[in-house]
Amino acid sequence: MDQQTIRNFCIIAHIDHGKSTLADRLLQLTGAIPEREMVEQVLDSMDLEREKGVTIKASAVRMMHEAADGQTYELNLMDTPGHVDFAYEVSRALQACEGALLVVDASQGVEAQTLANLYLALEHDLEIVPVINKIDLVSAQPDAVAGEIEEILGVPAASILRISAKEGTNVAAILEAVVRHVPPPHGQRGQPLRALIFDSHYDAYKGVVAYVRVVDGAVEHGQTLRLMSSGQAVEPIEIGVFGPEMRPTGSLEAGEVGYVATGLKTVTDCRVGDTLTWHAAPAGMPLPGYKPMKSMVFASAYPSEASDYLSLREALAKLQLNDAAFVFQPETSQALGYGFRCGFLGLFHMEIVQERLEREYDLDLVFTAPSVEYEITRTDGAEIVIDSPAEMPDPTTIVEIREPWVQIDVYTPTEFIGQVMDLVTNRRGEFKAQEYLDQRRVMLSYHVPLIEILTDFYNELKARTRGYASLDYHFEGYRAADMVKLDVLVNRDAVDALSMIVHRDQIFTKGQKLVSKLKDVIPRQQFDVPIQAAVGNKIVSRANVKAMRKDVLAKCYGGDITRKRKLLEKQKAGKKRMKMIGSVEIPQEAFMTILKLDEE
Repeated sequence: MDQQTIRNFCIIAHIDHGKSTLADRLLQLTGAIPEREMVEQVLDSMDLEREKGVTIKASAVRMMHEAADGQTYELNLMDTPGHVDFAYEVSRALQACEGALLVVDASQGVEAQTLANLYLALEHDLEIVPVINKIDLVSAQPDAVAGEIEEILGVPAASILRISAKEGTNVAAILEAVVRHVPPPHGQRGQPLRALIFDSHYDAYKGVVAYVRVVDGAVEHGQTLRLMSSGQAVEPIEIGVFGPEMRPTGSLEAGEVGYVATGLKTVTDCRVGDTLTWHAAPAGMPLPGYKPMKSMVFASAYPSEASDYLSLREALAKLQLNDAAFVFQPETSQALGYGFRCGFLGLFHMEIVQERLEREYDLDLVFTAPSVEYEITRTDGAEIVIDSPAEMPDPTTIVEIREPWVQIDVYTPTEFIGQVMDLVTNRRGEFKAQEYLDQRRVMLSYHVPLIEILTDFYNELKARTRGYASLDYHFEGYRAADMVKLDVLVNRDAVDALSMIVHRDQIFTKGQKLVSKLKDVIPRQQFDVPIQAAVGNKIVSRANVKAMRKDVLAKCYGGDITRKRKLLEKQKAGKKRMKMIGSVEIPQEAFMTILKLDEE
């Protein structure tokens, strides 16, 4: 197809502003999906995406549209996630596009991720087409929101499209706006092939399926291709486009978006951000790839059954192919055996990975408490980075510990300012700035240690602001902090998987909360089980799980008291021996309690 009639664009927005619903309407309008096959959120194909109502994976689809000028255009649409943890998916989709639809909710207005994704798109030099969605809501204020967008983008408020994706109002105007405003691709069809891999997944029959945007040249079935970073030769099994299911076409030309089924069986050979070229006449320079994402949150995953270790390793490798921001490496624990240390972009990302492992790969897993990376200077001058309490060196060898800090921007209605300030200052937050967006809404900026916003900060923020606040955060740097390792001893044995790194000011409160929660979830044994929180040799909190006692005097009716005493002494000696050799089984809930420590 002529490049002048191709348009590559994506939809970007804050979470829950109606991207997936708008994508549904566009697919219906262009006839990409027959009416009888139409379902809600057709591009959100994962069960998790439908259940949670969020897009997790960016997905691509080709649509054909006959414009007002009588010309037929090929529109390649990318639907992207809106959640802050999946900003990486957005940045990858943007590199395959020339334009972006910026969708803003008519009742909520511009929010944290609206701006974050907009700046990402502007960095990639994309043409922005602003759209105000949900004008059918009673609380909609399209004129006020148009004013906000005009201030940010400089686009006249009167020219901004106002639609209702749910009811289909004015959606057809979007297709015309895309054709008019989004520039066509500028690839050289006569040059050697250069195709950017912007995503991939693993197929049991076709091997690694690479999602590509062809920048220069063309790719046809039967040609041998090469991956430029590894030099690996590839014999494509199938080449095609997304409509939205995979549809073989046999070839892709410059400017087009589609897939190449590589037949590769190992996931490490085909990396996202790599460039595909011809094997016989390769291109001179690869395309600029993607900055590798830095994991912010770390947790360990262990199989409940030791025999599932290899299955877990295989599942993690397949998941990593589909999610380039996820990293893992093997590790061992005294309490839990062999497992993997995993790195995530945020807590929601961790939750999604955990659920995908359990559902898609049918694994029963134990996840430890999340942690962050700390930089440590030792007395011998060495600099080390640790992401697990188990790696913490002896306190006497530490000169300084530095923890990661982030800047958070909270967008909230003005009546909740006090609630937000209280929440953030309790998490060691430092106030930075306050900016009124209009009479009703304000943006509060803070510097906060990353560990403090990990576990349940987002849920707490939503609860305190009745769901109105939105949050964006980005990494700032490391600062020196007085951090210590808090150990947990169950029946006087340290359980390494329950250890955590905490600020010295919090050791008594965190220790006491942790011990109290563990006391409720560790089952009663035949003997007293002491649970202790300790820093070094100092016990900071303790609780006992009371023993289950059998009534040994049940059959003694009357008689001499010495007989009863003898039975009680015998029971006491038995309990003492049992305590010395008894081991305590720690249930999965015990590891989960650490995630819920700050909920009270």
